[in-house]
Parts: sequence; C-alpha cells; structure tokens
Amino acid sequence: MSRIGRMPIEIPAGVEVNIDGSTVTVKGAKGTLVQTVHSNISVAKDGETIVVTRPDDNKLNRSLHGLTRSLIANMVEGVSKGYTKELEVNGVGYRAAKEGKNLVLNIGYSHQVIMPETDGITVEVPSPNKIVVSGPDKQKVGQFAAEVREKRPPEPYKGKGIKYVDEYIRRKEGKAGKGGK
Repeated sequence: MSRIGRMPIEIPAGVEVNIDGSTVTVKGAKGTLVQTVHSNISVAKDGETIVVTRPDDNKLNRSLHGLTRSLIANMVEGVSKGYTKELEVNGVGYRAAKEGKNLVLNIGYSHQVIMPETDGITVEVPSPNKIVVSGPDKQKVGQFAAEVREKRPPEPYKGKGIKYVDEYIRRKEGKAGKGGK
C-alpha cells in the first residue's frame, strides 16, 4: 500500500470540501480550487478527514493513489495557508519592479522584460532585488516562479541572474591565465 496514499488528509477549520463523483472542490480563505480525480481512484470524506483509496494493486492504480492524495492535500493547504516562492535578482543594474498587474524586469537586456500576472497568482516586489510569488495553487505558483527565473537563470562565474532565495549556485573559477613557458 502506498505510504503517502493511505494517510488521511486533515481538513482544517474554515476549509470546505465537496466531493461530487470524480470532482473534488476545496474552498477556503485564499480561494477555491477544483481537481478532477481519475475514475479508478475513490475519494471519500470521513468526518473531518479525506480518505483516498484504490480498488486493487494494479500498477496504474498504485501510481495514481499517492499522486491523488498529494494533489488534494496541496489543495487543502493552499486554500488555508497559501504557497509562496521567493526569488532574488543578482547583478549590477538588475532590478525588478511592479507596474499595475505587470512584473517589469531590467536584467541586462536592451529592453525591459514584462511579465503579466496570471489569474490566481499575486506578485509582490518588496525591494528592487526581491520578487515574491504567492497564491493558493502550488502548481501555478511554482510554474510562474520558474518562468521568471527562466528569463535570466543564474550563471556560475559571477552569480548574476534570477535565483530562488534558498537556491545555492555553485561558483566556478574563471580563466587561470597562460601557463606553459
């Protein structure tokens, strides 16, 4: 049995869960999330917990069991606490700013990189070298943060670029100079 799949999901106060066939809807203070569950996996609400079960030990069902439980647990945590990803902008002249609903990045190109906020995501720029992406949907938050980082990934020689706050960049040594004679 899946170690993750068999764990029940606790429903915190202020979170409402509706299970309608293969659709799970979770409502909370941060928003509403909807997930469609595979037809082989059954989801049941048992008091203040959610239990995910599978019909047999078929390989597909085993793989979907833990996945479904994790997705629903992430939805419950997202609507109650929310998710955040913090990014850091490193480099001389590199900076980020928020203009309306757009994230404007000056990251060494001849033009500004403008990224519009997607629905369900909020972007904050507390300082010119820090970006905070937050929202209830873990996948959307991670995807948007990855797209921002992709605009100028950190390079290993000077460490310039956009990186996650908790990310470690392995630094390389530059040219050693001419040797030989």
